[in-house]
Amino acid sequence: MIVGLGVDLCSIPRMEKAVRSAYFVSRIFRTPEIAYADAKGNPRSRAASFASAFAAREAFAKASGISMYKVALSSQICLERTDGVPNLVIAPSLDAGFAQGKKKVWVSLSHDGDYAVAVVVIETF
Repeated sequence: MIVGLGVDLCSIPRMEKAVRSAYFVSRIFRTPEIAYADAKGNPRSRAASFASAFAAREAFAKASGISMYKVALSSQICLERTDGVPNLVIAPSLDAGFAQGKKKVWVSLSHDGDYAVAVVVIETF
């Protein structure tokens, strides 16, 4: 059963400015997210990757009802991509239901022009 749905839009130019700060990057993003973005090479593609990851966090917060502060400013959530497929990894300390297999999160990302968008669906079993 679907128990949550969230969507978020993030400005890529705004993120491009924000990620000039190494402190901002290390405070908000996890190591796999940083490595993925850094592998993109050019600043615009790097910013688009970070914008997608940030939008995914926002969308998850909306879908789950967990505060954005807990989601964005902690190491309890990470956007990973396996063979190009995005997946949000949720720490049990944030919501044990994901680790126990009682919940699943689905995430879809896209970016075009100046915006990145993320849609998150939370399902329970």
